[in-house]
Amino acid sequence: MKIVLLEPLKVNNDILELFSKGIKDKQHEFVAYDNVTKDVEELKKRVMGADAVIIANNPLPAEVIEAADKLKFISVAFTGIDHVDKEACLKNGIKLSNCAGYSDQAVAELVIGMIISKLRNLVECDRAVRQGKTMGSEGLMGSELAGKTVGIVGTGRIGLKVAQLLKAFGCNLLGNSPVAKKEGEELGIKYVSLDELLKESDIVTLHTPLKDSTINLINKERLDMMKPSALLINCARGPVIDIEAMAEALKNKKLAGAAIDVFEIEPPLPLDHCLIDTDNSLLTPHVAYATDESMVRRAKIAFDNIYAWLDGGQINTMF
Repeated sequence: MKIVLLEPLKVNNDILELFSKGIKDKQHEFVAYDNVTKDVEELKKRVMGADAVIIANNPLPAEVIEAADKLKFISVAFTGIDHVDKEACLKNGIKLSNCAGYSDQAVAELVIGMIISKLRNLVECDRAVRQGKTMGSEGLMGSELAGKTVGIVGTGRIGLKVAQLLKAFGCNLLGNSPVAKKEGEELGIKYVSLDELLKESDIVTLHTPLKDSTINLINKERLDMMKPSALLINCARGPVIDIEAMAEALKNKKLAGAAIDVFEIEPPLPLDHCLIDTDNSLLTPHVAYATDESMVRRAKIAFDNIYAWLDGGQINTMF
């Protein structure tokens, strides 16, 4: 069998050697590319002759999949798989597994960091010190997280991890999910409708997957339901929010602030993007998943997927 790593996994060579050693020990061929390409013709060359490939979060379009003459399995070193052409995989009988869970802790910790940064004006405080100003002159009085009502939209693995951390801060937790989770209730989450959650929460954090029913889930109508003093956090998927409507709410002070790690496009954002000139937002370039620890976990799961498939099985199955 020929196994191809189509792009780097952001781990050092020693880790890559450790995780790929079993492939070579089983007398299979392993090829690893150390650079990212989005050039379709180059990707076609890389997948040629491969029985299985490992990819991260860069697109794998239909024409590349169609050109993969022997491809039978894809291990996606990412949680979402919307960057892989599903129809082409199904048409060609290609199985796919993902790496759900690798970044739960990383994403949850960034959510907490974003919330505290907004409540305590950390970016503005840093700027004030560097400009020789004081808290009083800049109006940098903060607010505590303890006692706040936080609405968690989507209580999957990451949403529950966020709830666990928020509970330690003494927050009141509301949740919205297609099905109320026993684990969530045990953490103190009160499950309510989305509209009630938006109306009652001081902070709303989104952890829902991207699908037809969640595109623009947070639209103008629902933004209008939120308290003018509320914060909105999105480390899930960009299109879950109507970005233009949120920008207007921020500019008109109908929403106190937002912290956004994911957008309707991948960063870099154009300098005329509607959020760039919102002075009450915290923007990060899709980094929630990116820690040294999560990258190692991701690589291990991606290779575990390969080993399971080589042994005739499949784990972390998407289809």
